[in-house]
Amino acid sequence: MGNKNPPLVNDGIYHITLRSVGDTTVFEEEKDFFRGIFSIYELNNKNPVNIWERRRARAVEKKKLGPTSLTLQERNMFVEIFVFSFMPNHLHLILKQLKDNGISQFMQKVGTGYASYFNRKYNRKGHLFNKFHAVYIEDDDQLKNAFAYVHTNLISLIEPGWKEKGIRNPEKVKKFLENNKRHSYPDYLGKKNFPSVTERNFLLEMLGGVKGCKAYVDNWIMYKK
Repeated sequence: MGNKNPPLVNDGIYHITLRSVGDTTVFEEEKDFFRGIFSIYELNNKNPVNIWERRRARAVEKKKLGPTSLTLQERNMFVEIFVFSFMPNHLHLILKQLKDNGISQFMQKVGTGYASYFNRKYNRKGHLFNKFHAVYIEDDDQLKNAFAYVHTNLISLIEPGWKEKGIRNPEKVKKFLENNKRHSYPDYLGKKNFPSVTERNFLLEMLGGVKGCKAYVDNWIMYKK
């Protein structure tokens, strides 16, 4: 696999992978993972973002005091996020670029923003992530496969080597994926995990709704090696 990314064009859809330097574990504790989710949502904004102000605004809203002026501000988004999955040492995204250089700017904001949080928390210095890798998705079949691939990545946390050996306990794996908050799959099944993060209508229509999404992933689990 080459290191050079393809041209990143507006309205193009890409599978993005962002890996940590030296395979450092960066999304292990629940608070770290939630900060990662918060980052890909809040930093998907061409306007300047003060992450601390946004967190305070969200905290006020969560206490049922009502949306603040900050939470009501419209984002000027770099990308549409279709799919996400957080592994301990890397992040998968399926993105549609909305603005010139949008993916690059978005990934830079996410990488530096999360690194600032992580380095401060763990008394660490320096870069946290390598340069992101992008694969251009050329057609519907490739997009469907990317959807399943990204959403089944977490299987390796409970069944290491499953891609070579197959799944020992398919029903356990299915339930694990359907209820795991580290990726967008529960939202595609209507479970409202992090519904505001992703734009799902496009893929739901392509895959035949909730039942179609589930059937496609279940089939991947059973037969893809």
